[in-house]
Amino acid sequence: MRNTFLNLGFLILALSSVAAQAGVLPKEAIPAPVLDQFYKKHPNAIEITATKKTHFKQALYEISFKEEKDKEKIIEVYRENGRFFVNADNVTSSNMMPSVAYDNLKAAFDTYTIKEAILVVNPNGIGEEYSLIVSAGGADWSVVIDRTGAISQKESQ
Repeated sequence: MRNTFLNLGFLILALSSVAAQAGVLPKEAIPAPVLDQFYKKHPNAIEITATKKTHFKQALYEISFKEEKDKEKIIEVYRENGRFFVNADNVTSSNMMPSVAYDNLKAAFDTYTIKEAILVVNPNGIGEEYSLIVSAGGADWSVVIDRTGAISQKESQ
């Protein structure tokens, strides 16, 4: 019985750490190598947030920021070691993704709304992925759609 409670406790801790990793990170939680390289390119950036994602089988940080208060949000993607990976684009999701992606989202969530869609193009070869924030069932989900329309990552925020 004690082992059951202990295992349940470990499971809860593991799940909460995964959920915490999926959320938006404040500037203070971005690793120093990433932040150092980011500030070299954008010393006056404001409203900085990041999300840890996996694109093209690489652990990356999507950093959102503004150059000036009234300007559009800019999104750049960095590797964990701080090296710049690629610029990402905010897109309107309708008809941008492969049609099978919408079928896969419907199968995963039944009823959903895409709150944000970001296009990430692979700088090292063929392919593109979509990083989505999906609202479904009263919760927000971080979802990555690969170039075939399959869901390659799905985490509660």
